[in-house]
Amino acid sequence: MTMKTSDFAFDLPEDLIAQDPLEDRSSSRLMLLDKNTGEISHRIFHDITNYLNPGDCLVINDTKVIPARLLGQKEGTGAHIEILLLKRKEDNVWETLVKPGKKCRPGARVSFGNGELKAEILEVLPDGNRHVKFYYDGIFEEVLDRLGQMPLPPYITHQLKDKNRYQTVYARYEGSAAAPTAGLHFTQDLLKQIEDMGVHIARVTLHVGLGTFRPVKVDNVLDHHMHSEAYQVTEEAADLINRTKEAGGRIISVGTTSTRTLESAASDDGRVHAGSGDTDIFIYPGYKFKVIDGLITNFHLPESTLLMLVSALAGRDHVLHAYQEAVREKYRFFSFGDAMFIH
Repeated sequence: MTMKTSDFAFDLPEDLIAQDPLEDRSSSRLMLLDKNTGEISHRIFHDITNYLNPGDCLVINDTKVIPARLLGQKEGTGAHIEILLLKRKEDNVWETLVKPGKKCRPGARVSFGNGELKAEILEVLPDGNRHVKFYYDGIFEEVLDRLGQMPLPPYITHQLKDKNRYQTVYARYEGSAAAPTAGLHFTQDLLKQIEDMGVHIARVTLHVGLGTFRPVKVDNVLDHHMHSEAYQVTEEAADLINRTKEAGGRIISVGTTSTRTLESAASDDGRVHAGSGDTDIFIYPGYKFKVIDGLITNFHLPESTLLMLVSALAGRDHVLHAYQEAVREKYRFFSFGDAMFIH
């Protein structure tokens, strides 16, 4: 079976890429898409309460973005070096993306701030990423908070004034190089309203890697290799999700990251199992979902793995038609953009 990357192309005017978050998180627009009929309607995000039922379960990803972008100077030459933290390997060793890489061979050292953080390049990995060891006094997270910047996706060019706007209000466990952006629309008030309606909220954790934004560079979708990301599902979350399913409630995933976590943690019978690990699950049309019934998600890049996942749930034709409508209606796209509820 072949599926072309170009099957997921659509024309996106650049001015529809949202550069700044809205003042009020829950006032973004919401497109409703019926996955069975393709029917579309338009609402505001806080209207989501009208489309959730008592006994449903909303699954959120409580990962927290770390200020993973470090700007420093190479010792000896003073060259400007950017290091992006991707994944912690052991205490002070991280897998990173280093720019410009050709100036940072193994043994090179980079200094940040007034030298309060230093990095040594240990090795270059086959994909060009690098293992880097950090040296500092005190607590790494505190040093990072002082010196690091939020690693906004490459298509956002505006400076972010408030770091918290690239975090969900329920972010808890540090480790992401990017935000699970479908969750950015929720406020504490809206979540309380949803819980008060009798909707369960289950928390899972998946630390989002920058591979999320990596373009698909192969013509045949099946040749694309997904990056791997660390996830965890607690006993409490697994029990809540399984009880909801048994009672006939819907599992509604907030974001593609929650979806990939659930589908990775489930057995073929649809039961979700507690545990942690790494997942490189790649979901594209033809995939049979084991757990989720609905998905709240943002509007994604043409030809992206995220668009392929959405198309697996609602059908490629329905999704591309909805995206054409979104462009026509001037919906805002990507991380700080508007939302879609596929139900």
